[in-house]
Amino acid sequence: MSNSADSPGTEASPARVRRFRPVRVLTVGVFALAGLIFFTSFNTAKGTNIRTDASLLKLSDLIQERSRKNGELGDSNASLRNDIESLAERDDGSTKAEDAKLAALEKNTGTQKLKGEAITVTLNDAPPDATAKLPGYPEPQPDYLVIHQQDLQAVVNALWQGGAEGIKVMDQRLISTSAVRCVGNTLILQGRVYSPPYKITAVGDPEKLQKALAEAPAIQNYMVYVNVYGLGWKVDEDGAVTLPGYSGTVDLQYAKPVE
Repeated sequence: MSNSADSPGTEASPARVRRFRPVRVLTVGVFALAGLIFFTSFNTAKGTNIRTDASLLKLSDLIQERSRKNGELGDSNASLRNDIESLAERDDGSTKAEDAKLAALEKNTGTQKLKGEAITVTLNDAPPDATAKLPGYPEPQPDYLVIHQQDLQAVVNALWQGGAEGIKVMDQRLISTSAVRCVGNTLILQGRVYSPPYKITAVGDPEKLQKALAEAPAIQNYMVYVNVYGLGWKVDEDGAVTLPGYSGTVDLQYAKPVE
């Protein structure tokens, strides 16, 4: 039995009540949301293809631009430092003994040029299509074919261990606060970015420096990858060279707690 308003024997209401249909409301909401998405997409793209990043500043471009500016600032800082030192040397009221002590400190801190016999170590990525050259070794993973931060650090540490008086990585002099860091397959050193091949030049006794390289366990491990997968390794005796003085800031940068 039905007890609806249209059943026989019942009195029809003057105005039929319109029933609420949630499906219709949901449909309208979906179309409204789609329209909002299309409008936002158009407003963001401004008529360009948002699937490509041709109209956007790539992160790599930003890093390269910042590296270039840091290099210019470093050169400017070095020039100003030379001017200041020239003015200070005119008459600073110091004794000869004090001047000699200051010169020794400047030499040890790496802020002055350094001339002497040197060697240069060059590290480079392996060819992208490299295969295992020796039996018993697996085919290389992509990670096996690129220079890592630990490889650069191993060379720098071995050269210091071998008595290096000063070290230059690429075109920058290292000091006690220098940090050799890699992000992906690029080197970030003192605010500037470099790509392989990486050159590390050290002033010191060439024989002792090469001996330290040969005896370092981390470099012995690296040489396995050189022989098996073709990572780049070259050591050159340069004769007499002059390393540049460090020209960057010597202020220590450190994290601070949020108050």
